[in-house]
Amino acid sequence: MAISEEELQKEKKILRKVSKLLGNTLSELGNDVIQDEENLVEFKKMMWENASSFDAGEAQQVMYATAMEADKAYQKQQYFKRLCKIKDKPYFASIVFKEESGEIYNIYMSLTYLKDQNTNNILYDWRSPICSLFYDYETGPASYVAPGGIYKGELKRKRQYKIEKGKLLGVFDNSLNIDDEVLQEVLATESSDRMKNVVNTIQQEQNQVIRNLDDHNLIVQGIAGSGKTTVALHRIAFLLYRLKNLNSNNILIFSPNNIFTEYISDVLPSLGEDNTLQTTFADYLYSFIPEYPNIESFSDFVSRYYSYQEVNPELVTYKQSDKIIDDLDAFLENYIDHCKFIYNFTEGDKNLILKEDCNEMLHDRYQKLPLFERIEEMAERLSSQFYKGSNKKKKTFEKLFYENANFKKDYKEIVKMFYQSEFCRMKLEEKEIRCFVDTDVLHYEDALIFAYIKGSLEGFLYEGTIKQVIIDEAQDYNRLQYIIINQIFKKADFTILGDINQNINPYYHYRSLEDLKNLFREDTKYIELLKTYRSSPEIIEYTNKILNLRHVNAIRKENHKPVVIRKNTLNLKESLLADMQHLKSEYKSLAVITKDDKEALKIYDLVKEGIDVSLVDADSKKFKKDCIIIPAYAAKGLEFDSVIIYNDRNNSYRKNERNLLYVACTRCQHELYIYN
Repeated sequence: MAISEEELQKEKKILRKVSKLLGNTLSELGNDVIQDEENLVEFKKMMWENASSFDAGEAQQVMYATAMEADKAYQKQQYFKRLCKIKDKPYFASIVFKEESGEIYNIYMSLTYLKDQNTNNILYDWRSPICSLFYDYETGPASYVAPGGIYKGELKRKRQYKIEKGKLLGVFDNSLNIDDEVLQEVLATESSDRMKNVVNTIQQEQNQVIRNLDDHNLIVQGIAGSGKTTVALHRIAFLLYRLKNLNSNNILIFSPNNIFTEYISDVLPSLGEDNTLQTTFADYLYSFIPEYPNIESFSDFVSRYYSYQEVNPELVTYKQSDKIIDDLDAFLENYIDHCKFIYNFTEGDKNLILKEDCNEMLHDRYQKLPLFERIEEMAERLSSQFYKGSNKKKKTFEKLFYENANFKKDYKEIVKMFYQSEFCRMKLEEKEIRCFVDTDVLHYEDALIFAYIKGSLEGFLYEGTIKQVIIDEAQDYNRLQYIIINQIFKKADFTILGDINQNINPYYHYRSLEDLKNLFREDTKYIELLKTYRSSPEIIEYTNKILNLRHVNAIRKENHKPVVIRKNTLNLKESLLADMQHLKSEYKSLAVITKDDKEALKIYDLVKEGIDVSLVDADSKKFKKDCIIIPAYAAKGLEFDSVIIYNDRNNSYRKNERNLLYVACTRCQHELYIYN
């Protein structure tokens, strides 16, 4: 709702006042930052020149003082950068809140805070407790939780601003109504090459995830277009703001592929925070399994299935199943029980160490450790015992242990032993086993099993510096992966986001992501996001039919552009180019989404001479969304203004591949074309 002319003039006056204060603060802070850097350089120079005159205690004190000053200077630099980001758009919303005490607060919300000369808050960081009122309540009775307790009162007004380059272009009073003007304007905006922050349009259900501090672990089931990834990134920014001793290097995001990592790379910096650590699960496997020069990516793993290159899908299904976890555990327990030393440690005719004593250490004294870690501990103990506390012969003793044992540290052989054992439910020939174990490129499903066996026998690489783990596209991870992740990040908190309807792992399915709760600590909460903000109602209606869904709540207003179906096109090249040229002229981004890489390459070769287009796959790290051709499993998490779905008539989506088609179609915001 537009405001009165009188109110508009007041708001313009406030903007001028805030902009002036912001400019002055930036000028003063900029000088301070420069001065701090010069002082630190001089201080370090002085310490270096006088280092010889300090005793150990004095040197430690000076180093501590230097570190403290450097940290203060860094914090000042970070604040300066955040203020620079809001220079052209100081704030995006305001609220008027009347506490029960009668005190009235007029709060202007920004990406960071700003104080005047009297240290009064002029701008409030959107993550501050009182700002939650804007996201959680319509006008009327309201309350918020802060470190001092619960504050109750009445939310008198909610107002949003459109400010560009310091100019006030629009002011709207609104409620939490999902049809509010600012939200609909944002939804109607064409997509960009990278994801953007949405602090001005966060909705109540999203805010409940972002600001949750009560539960250590969150499992979020969100339908396509519900903003799962956006919520996760804003949650990271919120946690960095609210949790002491948490920085970007303490947070790890598991992304589905490299495209996605690039796509989200601007969100946290736009919120004034550094990007966190990011990886894919395949990258982790590559680092943990140096025994193989190459590890297959998840995208290549599913590509084998959807392009019908997998020769034994039944075996892959077993490798991905929950059953194999029980089988591996039983095999490993049996394997360890039968490990023993069969010879005494001798020197000439003299027995130095009896095999019975070694077996007692192996199976009793160090039984709580992984098998090969026991050998390390035993070797260290004997080295210390025989060489007066020295560990210099530890490696020698390790070698002796393996020479005198009926087992060795050869994971490829142990994996083969599992498949040849009574514990494996699939009966395989030795030649078949060698084919997927003795290879230069370890398949994704085999890498999971290899990593589990290796981690169980020598321990997983514990990452104690990681305090928060974000897992996106959680439905594509099987149970074994979550067990491995839990072992690596034992003390971390998790935010897990996914949608069972967008599962593209053809070998593993969840009835509900709530099934994951029993894999984490008791303080794990399951939340559902049931509104979609991405696609038009026309597109939502079409995609619902693919999976027989009825629960999708579309927020975007109708654009009256029906889904276009192209069947039995006589001249494919001519028709595709015409549709691509039309959509490219209407929108900022267009994706032709194919079923697999082979079809993507085919269409690219067909149209590349007639239109400026890029071919993108899951390994692409840089891309522009203006006009691309991409396979469906690489498009996960992305969104485009317009989409053409293409598949060859001889390579149509089968009944058990409907989820992949659903993923492809739900990438579209405004206009969707279907070929074949």
